[in-house]
Amino acid sequence: MLHHVELYAADLDSAIEFYEWFLGELGYERYQRWESGQSWKLGPTYLVVVEAPDEYRDDDFHRRTPGLNHLAFHAESRAHVDELTRQLRERGVTILYEDAHPYAGGDDHYAVYFEGPERLKLEVVAPS
Repeated sequence: MLHHVELYAADLDSAIEFYEWFLGELGYERYQRWESGQSWKLGPTYLVVVEAPDEYRDDDFHRRTPGLNHLAFHAESRAHVDELTRQLRERGVTILYEDAHPYAGGDDHYAVYFEGPERLKLEVVAPS
């Protein structure tokens, strides 16, 4: 089981605002908070967002370079995916693979793919 994931943010306030809403919608609760970061926990796993060091803040991230591609989260249901999709659109978040949504992962994979802070690809998947 995954223990935690740590993400660096160029704009910490914006990232915390997004993840506070998004992870709250998935049932995560605030776990820790300090001057340069915050974490949210669900069960034994937590996600950390930390302010990127000044010397790296202007470096571009792209999910197709070697390294992390995306994070996928469990949804409660297809209706949960639909509601999150609606809220993401209201927030002006870029929905990826819009032409194939919500089956961009295949006919038996109901999910929403979108760009979070720093353009990291995030996915929320309904149970099969």
